[in-house]
Amino acid sequence: MRENEITEEFIGCAMRVHRKLGPGLLESVYEECVAYELTKSGLFFERQKALPVVYKTIKLEAGYRVDFMLERKVIIELKAVEILNDVHLAQLMTYLRLADCRLGLLINFNVTLLRQGIRRVANNL
Repeated sequence: MRENEITEEFIGCAMRVHRKLGPGLLESVYEECVAYELTKSGLFFERQKALPVVYKTIKLEAGYRVDFMLERKVIIELKAVEILNDVHLAQLMTYLRLADCRLGLLINFNVTLLRQGIRRVANNL
């Protein structure tokens, strides 16, 4: 699957969760429910995947963890915050660079309509 097809499938999963639960819950609740929907969808995903950080000759094995990596191509970062800000975007951009992925989604579940909480982030696309 291509990156755009993967993100479309993920957004469908996230929308099913948001429609059922609505805003106002903890990020961990949404993560668990999205993982359930992803399993049903058949997409290959890794949850809480560790990303090593390499600085010169030093490699830190568990520098960061991404919420979801889909098909080894797309990174998903979930939030349940009042408002997304620049540090959330910077975090996803760093994850994309570290994982050498080209596309990511920043999803904030704490919104009335989920489409208002979706930010698509490209890394050298």
